[in-house]
Amino acid sequence: MTVYTPRRAARVLLVDADDRVLLFAGFDPARPEHRYWFTPGGGLAPDESPAAGAARELAEETGLRLTPAELGEPVWQDKIEYPFDGVWYRQEQEFFLVRVPSWEVDTAGFDDVEQASVTGHRWWSAAELAASDELHYPVDLVAILSRVLGTPDASPTADGAASAGAPVDGGPC
Repeated sequence: MTVYTPRRAARVLLVDADDRVLLFAGFDPARPEHRYWFTPGGGLAPDESPAAGAARELAEETGLRLTPAELGEPVWQDKIEYPFDGVWYRQEQEFFLVRVPSWEVDTAGFDDVEQASVTGHRWWSAAELAASDELHYPVDLVAILSRVLGTPDASPTADGAASAGAPVDGGPC
């Protein structure tokens, strides 16, 4: 029987003027061969609101400073289960959409875990994500982007619906 560590998180779909989403490349320190791309964001402090956590994480991981009010309401939420660095998590997470004309990512605010497990970043179009064999989280990110951006779904098996809460093997910081 797996014992899960409960975790609340807030994540950001940071999208530029070309409708590309920022993703970080990373790996699980306990399984260095497990490599994946993931959105900015992370765990919340015990009394932290999702918007406050998303704003804090966005500043730490990208250098973009916004107030929680500037993030608006979450555009998507789900529950996932994943291992990271030898711990199994059951995470409730909310996603916020932030549009920017462009942004030069500044990772100077990375914590020790991020410095050790994040290897880079890049801006991805939905079509690039759909065509890529590289693992990304959430796994249905292409459909989510299509829904929140109001663009055609570029995924090969597009049905227009984003699944919620599918367990995954791996996951974001």
